[in-house]
Amino acid sequence: MLIGHGAPATDCPRELTGELMSLEWRRRNTADGPLLARRIAELDATIRDWPRRADNDPYKAGLERVAEALRPLLPAVLLTVAYNEFCRPSIAEAIAEVARQGAARVFLIPSMLTPGGLHAERDIPQALEAARRAHPDATIRYLWPFDVAHVAALLAAHVHPAIREARAAEKPAR
Repeated sequence: MLIGHGAPATDCPRELTGELMSLEWRRRNTADGPLLARRIAELDATIRDWPRRADNDPYKAGLERVAEALRPLLPAVLLTVAYNEFCRPSIAEAIAEVARQGAARVFLIPSMLTPGGLHAERDIPQALEAARRAHPDATIRYLWPFDVAHVAALLAAHVHPAIREARAAEKPAR
């Protein structure tokens, strides 16, 4: 399962996202957490259920393109996409679906490459703990963190063609 951050659709009212984020912050930092949970769930569902198209959610479209490119590289794998926030399916929903399809092992890989991120290091592991409780017969493994040397090699491989192109375009000094 490829996990993306997720983004609100561009035509989803910003007031909804602002209220959701404000309430989530308050829930973490006040004793009102349980009282806020219902409104947070309502806002989360509204934002996640907002109709998506490539023109109003380029992030989702982009992550799905990455998944399409990844599928032939992992031919024996049922590859699905899930989102940490703002989009469907959520991580819990995607795990429930692959478990329903009979998956005994679920490997999750985030699209976030660098260590230190709140979502990759806190939010996703919390979602996986809940999923493990909900699906005790499935092995759910989070393939994180990435080896930073592999991330550096990926980035360098992307830069090298630009360097070669720039050098080829340089005119020799006379």
